[in-house]
Amino acid sequence: MDCAAAILTLFLLTPCESGSGGALDIAIAESLASPERPESDRLRDPLRRPNQVLEFFEIRPGMTVLDLFAGGGYYTEIVSRTVGNDGKVVAYNNQAYLNFAKDEIAVRYADNRLQNVERITAEANDLVLPENTFDAALAMLTWHDFYYQDEANNWPAIDEPALVKKLCSALKPGAVLGITDHVATAGSDARETAQALHRIDPQRIRDDLDGTCFEYEGEINVLRNPEDTVDQPMFAPAIRGRTDRVVYKFRKTTDNN
Repeated sequence: MDCAAAILTLFLLTPCESGSGGALDIAIAESLASPERPESDRLRDPLRRPNQVLEFFEIRPGMTVLDLFAGGGYYTEIVSRTVGNDGKVVAYNNQAYLNFAKDEIAVRYADNRLQNVERITAEANDLVLPENTFDAALAMLTWHDFYYQDEANNWPAIDEPALVKKLCSALKPGAVLGITDHVATAGSDARETAQALHRIDPQRIRDDLDGTCFEYEGEINVLRNPEDTVDQPMFAPAIRGRTDRVVYKFRKTTDNN
């Protein structure tokens, strides 16, 4: 059995805590087992559990998906392979993310290797998205970035309510907004924790979307870590890759408020 087949078998036999409670979707399993995936991505899989996360977010072949603040494209590639030739991924980054992840991005898109991915670059306040287009949008470990600001490194303050309205307009009725992020202390200030720790109080995510077009549908606990004290930066060596993280699913209603 070759390496790709072994990985596929492993994922197919691994129980999956998901919204449907069913078996892991084979399209996601095949994407993860692709021999074309970078080895550096495979090494991240055990701690990120993309099989369970993307199953919960209902990512399927043929979908059009927005990867919001896609960074180096770890999830962009998995979703690209999952949605397949009949689907599409729009990978959005601002200039700061392009600068931060430039080496990883260069490898990710070398030789046009992800042909169903469209990359767009803009500051969040200038972002223009097509209306009623996306079957899902993902904000993977990036909701706290809505509150981050670093003018010296090309990260201007973001108008968070305006960005949520753009998402409302861009997603189709019934589409999923999937969010994961690093947990901060309950009741903590969103801007302070974003600046100092790159984390967010999970309740703030739900409050941000309360009263908008998105309805909270549920969460899974596959990335929770009770041993994380949530008071260290997410990139601190002692906790990096093993932070306490929430996985939230929201559903777009027909109301574009």
